[in-house]
Amino acid sequence: MIAIARRTLLAAGAASLVPATGRSQDWRTRYPTLAMGVITSENEADRIVRYRPVVSYLERVLGVRIEFRNATDYAGVVEALNANKLQIAHLGPAAYAQAWIVSGGKVLPIAATVDAAGDFGYFSVVVVRSDSPYRSIDDLRGKKLAFADPNSASGFQAPAFFMREAGYDPTKFFASTAFSGSHENSVIALLNGTFDAAATWWNNDERSNYARMWDKGMIPRNSVRVVWKSPQLPSSPLTVRTDMPEDLRIAVKQAFIRMKDLDKEAWQALGDGKLGGYREVSHADYEAMVRLVRDNQRARRAS
Repeated sequence: MIAIARRTLLAAGAASLVPATGRSQDWRTRYPTLAMGVITSENEADRIVRYRPVVSYLERVLGVRIEFRNATDYAGVVEALNANKLQIAHLGPAAYAQAWIVSGGKVLPIAATVDAAGDFGYFSVVVVRSDSPYRSIDDLRGKKLAFADPNSASGFQAPAFFMREAGYDPTKFFASTAFSGSHENSVIALLNGTFDAAATWWNNDERSNYARMWDKGMIPRNSVRVVWKSPQLPSSPLTVRTDMPEDLRIAVKQAFIRMKDLDKEAWQALGDGKLGGYREVSHADYEAMVRLVRDNQRARRAS
């Protein structure tokens, strides 16, 4: 179930990024509240804190109330978007692909982040404890691997596809695999000895799931290391429904693209000060992810 964290409408609607034409006022009448959801790659408490200034910023520039909603897993966000319980969602690339497939193309990616160097994309990695003897994926034959969530690109979909492609079919290569529920849970379970390895996300040495966990004091610094890395995946897209008015979609896209310049606090909170900005994206940027997700679906049906 999705729990609602209510936000108060800020009075500064006049600061909207969209000119106050009759048409732009139209969508505010139809959508006095916009519901927004975020995939569960981070624990709920930290996710709420991270997005609190972002919600305040969006309320100020869009001039409507933003209702931030939490789900217990990636599927909850995908289902809520498809059921029109969300109008805006921050999805991983595989979760977007799944939403696009199940909705029949009724969702649309509008913006995604680039890193500090301007690169568009990130990677799936397999990490092990730093004090373990494992140095490569070959060393993990017959060991236990943690995946994050079935709809996570880096936490399941990408490693399942690329390992299988390279001859390391996870269903046969590892003694067992299991879903931990989130990227953070996977790393914690790895360090606790429940798993020998864990699949998670990685942008660069400064920005990754485990580096964020170090910075938050959740795990000891340098407690894990990477033994496998996927090809680059497209950045996680900000996604909206296609039945939303075009000027509303444009306003939301512009708000995120200009956040770095208009609200330093919101921007710092969103990316820990380690992102380069948002850029416009389209479905074409994620067609390869749709094919990857469908290939994984076929493989699961065949197994």
